[in-house]
Parts: sequence; structure tokens; C-alpha cells
Amino acid sequence: MTTSDLHGVFPYLVSPIDASGRIKTGVLGKLCDDLIEAGVHGLTPLGSTGEFAYLNNEQRRAVVQTTIEAARKRVPVIAGVAATATADAVAQAKNYQRLGADGILAILESYFPLKDAQIESYFRAIADAVDIPVVLYTNPQFQRSDLSLDTIAKLSAHPRIKYIKDASTNTGRLLSIMNRCPDMKVFSASAHIPAAVMLIGGVGWMAGPACVVPRQSVKLYELCRTGRWDEAMTLQRKLWGINEAFARFNLAACIKAGLQFQGYDVGEPVPPQPALGPDERKIVEKTLSELGVLAKV
Repeated sequence: MTTSDLHGVFPYLVSPIDASGRIKTGVLGKLCDDLIEAGVHGLTPLGSTGEFAYLNNEQRRAVVQTTIEAARKRVPVIAGVAATATADAVAQAKNYQRLGADGILAILESYFPLKDAQIESYFRAIADAVDIPVVLYTNPQFQRSDLSLDTIAKLSAHPRIKYIKDASTNTGRLLSIMNRCPDMKVFSASAHIPAAVMLIGGVGWMAGPACVVPRQSVKLYELCRTGRWDEAMTLQRKLWGINEAFARFNLAACIKAGLQFQGYDVGEPVPPQPALGPDERKIVEKTLSELGVLAKV
């Protein structure tokens, strides 16, 4: 796959971390290897599931570098860049490109609300600073300043901004993006119902649950890509239970718990995020058991 044709299933990787704050590079490398063996089309460190908002720059760099080294160019690595200050985001993007990232997932963090012009300038500065594709990431549930359709349309004219991951849960918004920005390729979140997004023209999804159900996710993508919609929806309905379970609790905590059940020593969420309690862990375990994915993938 070339970086001019990103598509398919890109798991949002967890950031395995020990109690002292060190990234468990061996665990992350093993997870990357297993996901690639399962057929995923790319890897995305430092998405929401990667707890980017809770890591310092040294930890973020370790996560990205470990992922790139584990991938060994077998699949593209799209590294998450997130900051409140434009200069910080630009520095991160340049650093990750030097490390060997194949693309940037651009995230805007903000404390004070911003107007469209400032939001546009933040993403444009990142894309201007690198020579690799930039994927816009919009998640209005957690972002104080979101990307409007007008801003997305303006940014889509940039030669390196041709992808967007939209986690709005509003599938109609995705169709609006496709209609207004015909050159912009759309990745969905798992909460959109990936098969539905593929039906209207999506190119895949970037999502945390793919870490624990990679083979099933890849199969769903292939069914959609080849137009086998009846089979795709049968599988989609089966997999939807994992989204329902994970939507009830902290996402990173759920994915980490699921990976622990599969034998990966990924540690707990970074405080002050809570780990799942015993009853919550039982719900996640039951969901994965019903999908037949409690053993290592």
C-alpha cells in the first residue's frame, strides 16, 4: 500500500505502560507484529485509544518509534500528533517523520475555544511542515474546537490533506464531507458502524476495537470491499456487541482489559483515568468470549 492510497483497517494502538511510566516496548512490539500477521492494513499509534492526552513527549516518542520499528515498513504507520500550541504540533510532526512515520494523524487539543480560521491554520501548519500525508482527526465528543464542514473543505485543497478520520458518530456528516470534498477519503470510527460507512464510500476505519478483533475487522472490510453486503452485515451485527460494551466505559481501559484477557501485559490506563472494576471487566470478558477471541489473536 502506498501512502497515496491509504485504506482498510488501522487499529488505534494502546500505549502499554508500567507503574513507573515507562512504555513497555516489548509488549507493544509484539502487539504490532500480531496485528500485522492478522492482516491489518496499517497501524496508528497515539490515537484516542493510545491515551495521547495523558503521555509526555518522551512517552509519545517511545510509542511511535517502537511502532515504526515493529512495522518494518510492512504496513503504513500513521502517527498521532496532538497539541494545544501550533509550534508543538509542528515539532512533533517533523520528529515523527524523521523517525520514519508514513503519515500523521493530526489532532487539535484546545483549552480556549478557537474560530475556524485558527483551527484551519493549525492543521495547515502541520501539513506544511512535513512531506507525508496528513489525516485530519475530528472527535467533537472530546474536542473543544471541532472542524466545521467549511474548514474541512478548505483544508482538502492542501496537497497533503486527503484523508479524514471522523469520530462524530454522525454518519450523515461523513456523507456531507464526501459530497463537499470529493478528493477527501474518509475513515470512520467503529461507532459509526463501519459497514455502513463503507457502503456510502468510506475507505476503512481507524479504531481501538480492531486491536482485540483484528481478523474479524479485516474480514468485515474485505466483505464490504467486494460488495458482499449480506455477509458483511451479518458479521457487523455480531461485532457490534463489542462497541456497545466499550461505549459504556473508558475506551482505553476497555481495550487494555481486552488485550490483558488475550495475554498482553499492556498495563492499566494512565491516571487519573480509572481502570475497569471487577464487574466491568466481567462484561468485557463476556463480550470477547461470545466473539471467541479470548485466546491470543
